[in-house]
Amino acid sequence: MGSELQNEIGGNMEIKRITEDGRVGEFINVEFSDYATDCDVALNYEEFCFAAEDDGKIAGIITGRAYYNEVHIGDLIVGKGYRRDGVGSKLVAAVEDAYKGKGYEKIALTTFGFQAPEFYKKLGYELEFVRRDNDPKLCKYFYLKKIK
Repeated sequence: MGSELQNEIGGNMEIKRITEDGRVGEFINVEFSDYATDCDVALNYEEFCFAAEDDGKIAGIITGRAYYNEVHIGDLIVGKGYRRDGVGSKLVAAVEDAYKGKGYEKIALTTFGFQAPEFYKKLGYELEFVRRDNDPKLCKYFYLKKIK
């Protein structure tokens, strides 16, 4: 159920949850790009997804977005049977290699306490901030690594 707002031109505006579709994607792309242009900032936007495959079977995935001067890793997921075999490190390295020398200055990511804070530290990511939680497993770690 949505909520209604009186908008500036006197009509009713409804706020509701919707499923992303082509209309939503187009709106986001146009407005995101136009706002960056209006602010005189180079957008440099692209989404990425790298997969590690083992004889056609997905062993791991890393996804995210690059925009402005930053690359943001959204998800790194390694299949249970492939953990601690270097798959995650290779996927992170693939992102680093793909964006070095292309005008991006840093790679940013977040991870929870039960996930991989020590893994990213081992890969040279610097801890910027920890948002504490009552449950240490749900503390959120913010990491950054400079790239050239």
